[in-house]
Amino acid sequence: MRPRTEDILARARAAIGARYRPQGRAIEQGLDCIGLVALALDVRPVPGDYALRGGSDRRVAAELRAVGLTPAESMTAGDVLVFRTGAGQLHLGLFTGTALVHADAGLRRVVERPLPLPWPLIGIWRY
Repeated sequence: MRPRTEDILARARAAIGARYRPQGRAIEQGLDCIGLVALALDVRPVPGDYALRGGSDRRVAAELRAVGLTPAESMTAGDVLVFRTGAGQLHLGLFTGTALVHADAGLRRVVERPLPLPWPLIGIWRY
């Protein structure tokens, strides 16, 4: 069953303040961007066999399709956004309608960041 946008955003915002942890999957132990998105979408199991650098656009797209998301042309609240944050590095977050909830490796925690975003957007995914 497709989660409601309100539920997705509530779960994402409940994680704000959780510490950042590479390949983290629980608020209590820490989250990375994939762990945060999986938590917000209520998706299990969550892939953990990926490198922190050298991410594949195709693999991310396949994983998002596998959980029932489809590409979208414009952003709406509850969408999963995929960014290229550096050479060979991808990053995911949840669009709130006015901001992005994401696991910020630099700040070492989950935050809600206002627009505009500093990274190139390479994909918008929606239930």
